[in-house]
Amino acid sequence: MLAKLTSKNQITLPKALVSKFPGAEYFAVREVDGEIILKPVRMHSLDAVWRKIESLGITEKDVAGAVRWARRPRSGAKNPAK
Repeated sequence: MLAKLTSKNQITLPKALVSKFPGAEYFAVREVDGEIILKPVRMHSLDAVWRKIESLGITEKDVAGAVRWARRPRSGAKNPAK
């Protein structure tokens, strides 16, 4: 099978290939040994993510705390321009 890269860096995948992945809208893309590898990925809705978080007993307060922790200043790190 052959696919052409357009001037806008877009590729149309052959229908015969895409039909093997019904419902796939997004693909993880990586390069391995000079080859481009596409892997279909499932995208989750935000509601589904929150349901999973709640089923694990994680609260919005826990999430907010994790975000604050991740955004904390680190020693030796440069402050981004504001």
